[in-house]
This record gives sequence, C-alpha cells and structure tokens, in this order.
Amino acid sequence: MRAYLRSLNPQLPRDFWILQAGGLANMFGNGVIGPFLIIYLHNVRGISLGVAGLIVAANAAAALCSGFVGGALSDRLGPRAVLSGALVVMAVAFALFPLIRTPWQAFVLNALVGAGSGSFWPSQSTLLSSLTPQARRHSAFAQQRMTMNLGIALGGLVAGAIARTDKPGTFTLLFLLNAATFVVFVGVLRLVKVPSRLASHDEPGRYADVLRNRTFLSYVFLNVVFIGAGIAVMSELLPPFAKNTAHVSEPAIGVVWFVFSGVVALAQLPIVKLVEGRRRMRGLALMGVVWAGTFLAVMAGGAWLTGTQAAVVFGIAVGVFALGECLHGAIYAPLVVDLAQPRLLGRYMAFSSASWQIGWLVGPAAGGFVLQHEPLALWPAVAGICLLASVYALALESRIPAHLHLTPHVDSLAGVPGTMANMALTTDDPLSTDAKPAPHPADEASRVRRGGRTTPRTTRR
Repeated sequence: MRAYLRSLNPQLPRDFWILQAGGLANMFGNGVIGPFLIIYLHNVRGISLGVAGLIVAANAAAALCSGFVGGALSDRLGPRAVLSGALVVMAVAFALFPLIRTPWQAFVLNALVGAGSGSFWPSQSTLLSSLTPQARRHSAFAQQRMTMNLGIALGGLVAGAIARTDKPGTFTLLFLLNAATFVVFVGVLRLVKVPSRLASHDEPGRYADVLRNRTFLSYVFLNVVFIGAGIAVMSELLPPFAKNTAHVSEPAIGVVWFVFSGVVALAQLPIVKLVEGRRRMRGLALMGVVWAGTFLAVMAGGAWLTGTQAAVVFGIAVGVFALGECLHGAIYAPLVVDLAQPRLLGRYMAFSSASWQIGWLVGPAAGGFVLQHEPLALWPAVAGICLLASVYALALESRIPAHLHLTPHVDSLAGVPGTMANMALTTDDPLSTDAKPAPHPADEASRVRRGGRTTPRTTRR
C-alpha cells in the first residue's frame, strides 16, 4: 500500500505546486457559485430557466472570442501577465452579480465573466505546460483537475450550507466570496517563477498554422461534443433539475455537488496511473459510455423519486460521472500539448479552450429550453449524443500519430535540484536554462518537406 501511494506522487516542480495553491483558492470560489448560479437567476431573480440557460451561454460566447486573444497574448507577453489580467476582470464582474435585477444585467455581467474566462484557460494551461517536463504533463494536467475539483467540492459544500432562495442576501455573500478568491490567485501568481522566454523558435506563429492541423481540429471538435453534451449539462442543468423537478433542497444539492467534485479529487491520480501505457482514444470512448449511463440514472431519479431519495440517486450518478471525468482529465489536455507545435502552444491552448466554451455555449442554451418544457427528455438525449461521440473517438484514433496513441508511462525518474522528489528534467524542459528544446514532430516534418534545410532566422514579431 505504501508503495502504491508513493507511486501516485506526480513528482512535479515547486512552482507548479505554488500555481496549484492559487488555483485551489480560486476554484473554491467557483464551487461556491457553480451549483447555484441558475438557481439564483431563476428562483431568486425570477428569470425563466430558458433565459437563464442563455445567460450562462453568454459567458461561453464571450469567452470564445476572448480566448483567441488570450492565447496569442500568452505567446507574446507571457501567460502569467494574461492570467493575472483575466482574474481581475472576473473578480470585478462577480462582485457586481448581487446587483442583478433584470435579464439584461445578468447577460452583461456574465459576458464580462466570460471575457475574463476566455483568456484565463489558455494562459493558465500554457503556464502549467511551461512549468512541467513533457514526460510529466499528463500527471500535471490530472493534478490540476484534482486540485480544481477539490476546491469546487469544498466550495459547493459551503455554499449549500449558506444559500437560501428565500434570503437573497445569502447569495450576495457567495458572490463576494467568489470575487475575493480571484484576487487571492493574482497574489499567488506573483510567487511563481516563470522562464523569461518559454521557448525559442525561428518562425513567428499564426492561427492559420493551427488551422492546418486537421487532426487537431477533429480532436477539438470531439471535445466540443463531450463538453456540450456531458460536463456542461451535468454541471449547469442538474442542480436546477434537482431543485425544480425532483424537489431536492439546497443543502442536498450542495452535498451532490461535493460528491461530484470530491470523487474527481480523490480518484484523479489513481486513474492517471491506470491510463499510463493505455490507448488514449479508447479511454475517451469509455468515458462517453459511462456518462451515457449516468444520464439515464439521472432521468430515472427525477422521474420516480423526490427529495432525499432523488438526491441519493443523483449523488451516485454524479459520482460515477466524475470517474469518467477523471479519464478526460488524464487524457484530453496532455494530448492537446503533444499535438501542438511548441512555438504555437498558446494558440493551440486557445483552440482547446474554445472547445470548452462552445460546449458550454450550446449545452446550457439548448438544454435550458429542453429542461423548461420537457425536463425528463433532456437526459436520454444527451446520453445518445455521448454514445455517438464515443464511436467518433474510436474512429479518430487512426488519424492520431502512432507515437501519441498511448499515455506516457513513467516507471522511475531520477531527482534533480529544484523539483519535487524523484522528478527528472527532460531535454525539452522550459525550466532548464541551457537545454535546447527537442524537435517537435510537426516542426521536424516541416523541415523534411523543405528538403532538410533549416529556415533562415527572422525577426520575432
């Protein structure tokens, strides 16, 4: 048992852990708001479920636009500066949420949150990648998902004990608490030591270069489907479904949210070890099948049970759903980085972030209206979509480069100064000041197409 627990140590640099400390505080604030945003809009401010779903989608629409700006700026100005600015924007927006009285005010403020969120994700992912050796990136992204969900779980539990729809002041407290956590994260970022240049490349990058990677775009489309029909639906629409269809109380919804995120926090690292050496796309296909089953369980709980009994069924369903989400955390983002050209990492992360935003745009917007008119029809519909996405994932595997089919398996690494125990720096580690980056497959392929000649050095823009 001790050997197994030691094997779960992701062995990551100290600056990575400092970044995660700020992320933990920030995600606690997001957990405070997450399960109760639509409940606040609908049950406290009297906005219909359909319009509330569109308001949540406005966040994703704004993020979709700002994400590409944030990705490009991360490549040019550095990810920490972009991440800090995004956090300040979101802190201001959430601090103003208690002033919402009409739908247009909710649309404006949620769009402002989205403007910050769009730049938040690519800049944070770029910063995380720059602090982590390539062989450990799957562990790094999984650890980030674990940290995020631990914060969200604790935040949801606290929010469930505070929030009362008959007392709007309790929601004011939740929004201000969330805003404060963004400010805390800004302060923590100042402690992270970031390389002055994340990489050195001969050619300036453009988004057009990313668009030429058809395999990557197909992979991003797959994520759009999984997010829109999976995570976004379970995260945003299960709480109002539980409240208004199954008559589950606010504290019970907080407990369900705690289970949802808590299972990810506990299971993420063991599942990382489980997927090492296994095929990535098959793991994503399995995830879709698991999610489809949990959606059918949610439908059954809402159709046949109410109150505490329904809450128990929902808790079991989201717990199993969370195990599937752990597969996503261990597979999706690391493969994005592996498919990316290093000089375009911020732009690739922007496209990856856009896949989340599009999913969050379509899922709550369409699902909110289905929930308003035929709440029980929503769950079998998204279950069917997840199954189709699983089939697509299996078909897409043949287009992924063969050397990227498997999640890297790291049996043992030698320790070096400046890292956590037993972590070795690889030759393409951005923290190594005198090491030259290893050639990326896409860069090497480009060199071969030019007849083996290197590109003349040009001035960086």
